[in-house]
Amino acid sequence: MQKAVYNKNELRIFVRDMISGKVKTLEFYLNFTLEASREIKKTSKYDSIREEMQEEIYHLDKQMANLKNMQQQMKMVLNSVSDRAKIGSLVITNKARFYISVSLGEFFFEGDRFYAISPESPMAKKIMGMKAGEEFTLNKIHQKIEEVI
Repeated sequence: MQKAVYNKNELRIFVRDMISGKVKTLEFYLNFTLEASREIKKTSKYDSIREEMQEEIYHLDKQMANLKNMQQQMKMVLNSVSDRAKIGSLVITNKARFYISVSLGEFFFEGDRFYAISPESPMAKKIMGMKAGEEFTLNKIHQKIEEVI
């Protein structure tokens, strides 16, 4: 991987804005589904459709709760400087870039691939407390930490 300089505050804002965008999109789908469910005729002929829509609303509500939880977790992610990996750290290994924050998964920032991982994830648990130059193996993949920002 090429050496790049990342602004951790911009990364934090980017992740926070991604979550907010997902919340807005989900709110749209939830409102659309709720409105559509109200318009279905109240006859037995449409019971299965109403049931499926209720199930969809339930799943959307669960996703919304998860996103709201992520928003709360992001408030605890600080931009403090440390040479050891912790919550809020950007850990760059010879294989990937991990932002220890929330479980958002893969995303692209400034043209590079990142992984937003939860502090409870196996990867975060493995690298927490480590610093540049240290090595680890997880799922038979050996990595070396090149930088902790």
